Amino acid sequence: MSREELVVQRARTSFQTGRTKPLEYRIQQLKSLLSLISDRRTDIADSLKKDLGKSENGTELFEIMKLEGEIRLAIEKLAEWAAPRPVEKNFLTITDEVYIQPEPLGVVLIIGAWNYPWAVTLVPLVGAIAAGNAAVIKPSEVSSHSAKVMEELLPQYLDKDMYPVVTGGVSETQELLKLRFDHVFYTGNSTVGKLVMEAAARHLTPVTLELGGKSPCYIDKNCDIAVACRRITWGKFVNCGQTCIAPDYILCEPSIQSRVFEELKRSIEEFYTDNPKTFEDYGRIINQRHFKRVMALMEGSTVALGGESDESQCYIAPTVLKDVTCESKVMKEEIFGPLLPVITVSGVDEAIQFINEREKPLVVYVFSHDNKLIKRVIAETSSGALLANDCLVHYTVSSLPFGGVGNSGMGSYLGRHSFDQLSHMRSCLIKQLKLEGVNSMRYPPHTPKKLDWARFFLLKTLNFGRLRRLALLAMLAGLTAFVVQFGVSCCLQRFLRRS
Repeated sequence: MSREELVVQRARTSFQTGRTKPLEYRIQQLKSLLSLISDRRTDIADSLKKDLGKSENGTELFEIMKLEGEIRLAIEKLAEWAAPRPVEKNFLTITDEVYIQPEPLGVVLIIGAWNYPWAVTLVPLVGAIAAGNAAVIKPSEVSSHSAKVMEELLPQYLDKDMYPVVTGGVSETQELLKLRFDHVFYTGNSTVGKLVMEAAARHLTPVTLELGGKSPCYIDKNCDIAVACRRITWGKFVNCGQTCIAPDYILCEPSIQSRVFEELKRSIEEFYTDNPKTFEDYGRIINQRHFKRVMALMEGSTVALGGESDESQCYIAPTVLKDVTCESKVMKEEIFGPLLPVITVSGVDEAIQFINEREKPLVVYVFSHDNKLIKRVIAETSSGALLANDCLVHYTVSSLPFGGVGNSGMGSYLGRHSFDQLSHMRSCLIKQLKLEGVNSMRYPPHTPKKLDWARFFLLKTLNFGRLRRLALLAMLAGLTAFVVQFGVSCCLQRFLRRS
């Protein structure tokens, strides 16, 4: 057996012991993961500095805080998430116990990405642990220092048989994908996502694909352009543009294009100084292969701002491009780097058409004071998420499902959505061996009279929540009537005594 087969077999054998079923075990594992993050902050920060040039503060803000928040939320809410979920009944099942019981899927394969190697690999793991699964963790080989540290540290804190780490490159990932899992959670690009889905289909394994795409950003000419460009600059150039939900390109009217360039320039200098190369919080492209790919995307476009680069350091300055058309090279693929093309459109009508002519993006961004315009963009486009008047921050809201649609992915996670995504929602109905007279309507012969009764019992649903509210209102009305009657009676007695 290959190394990958042995690892998966050990994880499945461990899962079949049933020790992930008790919530106490899951909480203990989540607390251990939290201890890892707390104890080994320096090791994590060092690995990210070597991989992506991330500063210590950048690591804290964009990797650790979210991960810690997800773990703490799962620990706090696990009993609620894992509890049976009552559902509405019909008259036929009015005396029965009817509910949904979340249960573990089994062994989950988590394939991480390199741009935020700790957050995008371990946040899905939080959901897998909370849901009671075993998980095989495959960190990206591109962020090699983070992968090595993860391989060293996770077995020291977690159940190493239940949550093994497999490192390696394409061949190791391919070996894993040949094996049967109960769910595959992949974060990366759509090209590899298709291969993951194809491999999973051989075993009828469900997948979550967290992909990317070209997320558009429309700036309404009547909005506060200075604030809009400030927020776009932050969202675009954080992590050197290597963020799946970064604004990929700007759409705006020609009348505000020069103002947009001015405000973007002002914001870049405010955030990263006039020399981003020496600024601690401005990172680097992950490797020279991606450096060359990003640099090649500028061909055929005009640099409006930035454009400086240093291949030896994998450095590309925050760069804004003009004279960009839909046929430009930079518009043919997700940029995933610090290039921001600006494309002019006649207004929101053309912007919506431009967006809809392309694959569904992970996010649509719109900046406007006009709530009707924002609601129109929501109604007339489709994307994994829509964010108005800011960038990236929807990822911080654990109650919102994070994921794509169409070419930008399938499935979602964060908070309870991670738990649900990696659970089987089992339908449960427990009936008593009584009231056989009512049940006889189901049995042959099926007469017209039986069908009439069946329509009533099967098609009429009972909303017990509504019934409880009506009962409570009736009780309050009765209590109010009693109080009023008692008050009137007391007043009448006082009046009679005085008389």
